[in-house]
Amino acid sequence: MSMWCDQMGIGGWVGMIAAWAAVLAVVVWAVRRMFPAPSTPISDPKALLDARLAQGEIDLVTYQNLRAAVNDSMPATMKGTR
Repeated sequence: MSMWCDQMGIGGWVGMIAAWAAVLAVVVWAVRRMFPAPSTPISDPKALLDARLAQGEIDLVTYQNLRAAVNDSMPATMKGTR
């Protein structure tokens, strides 16, 4: 038979395919970690305040004050959208 494939049984082939799949998975993971997808900016001021409160950037009192200021400064047509 052929001198290249006679020495490896079905277990060797499965192991080789699993090893190459693992190498490919690590490469894809590493590239995705080096170049993360850009996040989309939040254009809605209320959603931005919600996100800042959830991330802990502002406290609840500051959130409530800013939320009241945003509600007072928005036109009447936009106040009922959220």
